[in-house]
Amino acid sequence: MANARSAVPFGAGLAAGLAISRLLTSPQAHFARMSGSSIAAPDAAGWITDFLNAAYYRRPAGERDVEDLRTALGILTTRWHQEGHRRLRAPDVLPFHRAFGRARLSTGTSARGTLSHDELLAGAAGLLGDWFPAAWADDARRGWGIGFETPAAKAQYDPEARLRLARLGPLTPGRAPGREQTWHTYPPVAMPAAGDVVAALLATEAWPDYASELGRFTPLRRSDLLGQTFEIEVAAGTEGGRPVFQRGYVTITRLVTPAGPEELRAYVDELNDGLARFGRDEPPAVPDGATPVAAFDLTTHEGHFMGSGNNRLVLYEQDGQAWARAAGTWDPMPWHLDQAYKRAGRDAQHAFWGEGPLEQSMLHQLALRVGRSG
Repeated sequence: MANARSAVPFGAGLAAGLAISRLLTSPQAHFARMSGSSIAAPDAAGWITDFLNAAYYRRPAGERDVEDLRTALGILTTRWHQEGHRRLRAPDVLPFHRAFGRARLSTGTSARGTLSHDELLAGAAGLLGDWFPAAWADDARRGWGIGFETPAAKAQYDPEARLRLARLGPLTPGRAPGREQTWHTYPPVAMPAAGDVVAALLATEAWPDYASELGRFTPLRRSDLLGQTFEIEVAAGTEGGRPVFQRGYVTITRLVTPAGPEELRAYVDELNDGLARFGRDEPPAVPDGATPVAAFDLTTHEGHFMGSGNNRLVLYEQDGQAWARAAGTWDPMPWHLDQAYKRAGRDAQHAFWGEGPLEQSMLHQLALRVGRSG
C-alpha cells in the first residue's frame, strides 16, 4: 500500500511535468516568447517602449518623422553593440535616463515627455560618444541598424552576434495545397530607377534604413541577399501611442534576376498562375505587358507571427516606371495566430507592404531612401 500511495504523487507529478513541457513547447508558448526584440530581455521592454514612445509614437502626428524612430532604434542597437552584444536589461535604463531624462522633462524644443530630433542626437552623443551623430548620417559608418565610429569598425562587425540571440527555428514554407492557402497581392509601389532599387536591396546591411513605424528588417548574416536571414520586428497599436512589439524570422530562399531571364520569366508566370487559380479576385503580381526585373522569396521560420508561408517581392517596369510589389501565400493559421492577426495584424501587414500611409510602409520608405540617394 505504501508503494501504491507513493506512486500516486509521483504519477501526478510526472503528468504535470509532461503537461508543462508540452505547454512550454507549444506553438502558443513559442509565439509568446517571440515578443520584443532579440537584443533585449523581457525586463527591458517597459523602458525601451517608453524611449521609442518619446522619440516617435507619443509625439503629435504632425511632428513625427520616421527618421527619428530609425535613429532611436539605432541608438538602442548601437548601445547593445557597445555592451558586447549582451541583451539589454532593466538596469540599462539608468544610462539612458542620464542621457535623455533632462530633455524629456524640458519643453524647450519638444513637448514634455518627448524627444525632438536634436534632443535624440544630443543624448546619443552623451550616451554613445560624440562621434555618433555624424556616424549615423554616414552610409560608410552605418549598417545593420548600428552606428560605427569608423568604417573599419563597421567592416569588423559580425552580424551573427545577433543571430546567436535569436530563437531561430527551422524553415516553415507553406505546404498546404494551393486551394487551401491564402494568396494575396498588395498594391504596387512606385520606385526610382529599377537598377538603383536592386542595388539597395542587395546591400542587405542597409535594410534597417527602410524601417517604417510598423516594422523593420535586420539582417543576421554576413551574406548576399540569397541566403540572408532577417529578424522582423513589427509593432501593433501604434495609432494609440501604445506599440506592442513582436518578432519573426524569414530567410531569402530564392532569388531571380535578369541574369537568368528564363528563370525570372518562369518565376513570374508560376506566381501569376497561382494567383489566378487560387486567389480571390487577386490581380497578377506582374501585370500583362510589364517587364520583370527581379524577384525573391522570403520563407518563414518556426514561430513567425503569420504562421507558415512564403512572402515574395517582385520588381518590374511598365511604361518607363519601376514598381515593387509584395505577394504572399500562407497556410491556414493556427487559431492563436489567426485571432491575433484578425485583431491587430491584418491592417498592419497590409499597410507595411504598401496599402497604408508613407510612414507605415517599408516599400514607400525604400523608395524615399533610394530616391534621395540616387
